[in-house]
Amino acid sequence: MKRQLYLYLFICSALIAAFTYMYYNKQMAHEKSISLSNEKSAKDTINLLINQLSDADSFSLEKNEYAQNYFEGKDVTKLVPQIREALLAFNDKPEGNIYTGQEKLGAQKFIINKIKILNHRWIIANYSDGTYWGDVMLKYFIDETGKVTFQVMDSFIYPKEEY
Repeated sequence: MKRQLYLYLFICSALIAAFTYMYYNKQMAHEKSISLSNEKSAKDTINLLINQLSDADSFSLEKNEYAQNYFEGKDVTKLVPQIREALLAFNDKPEGNIYTGQEKLGAQKFIINKIKILNHRWIIANYSDGTYWGDVMLKYFIDETGKVTFQVMDSFIYPKEEY
């Protein structure tokens, strides 16, 4: 009797161990397939984002070879910060940045927040005073001495939204 009880217990434990092994083996295979599909979708997303960034960067001085050829003999990687600093330096004036194309509408002055240098001649920027927001298209020129001058081509201020 005792021997049969041990035999039944051994068979039951062997069956439980076999079922447990099969369950965890299938679970591992399922998790592996999920991780492979997640990895594939992540790679696809990364490739899509790289392509979108490449398309967006085609409108930048750093990536546009034709615009870089305009600055023969000058290092474009040094010109870009120089242009940015020259434009942002006007933010310190008490009346605000004059290259926003806008007069003060309230107590705050308009300052330029973001700049995108499109090519050897144009800049697009956004500006705000904390209440109103707008975009401006600028022309820029660099003379022989390295001085940067700007000219407002067009400016747009968005209407204030009431919430």
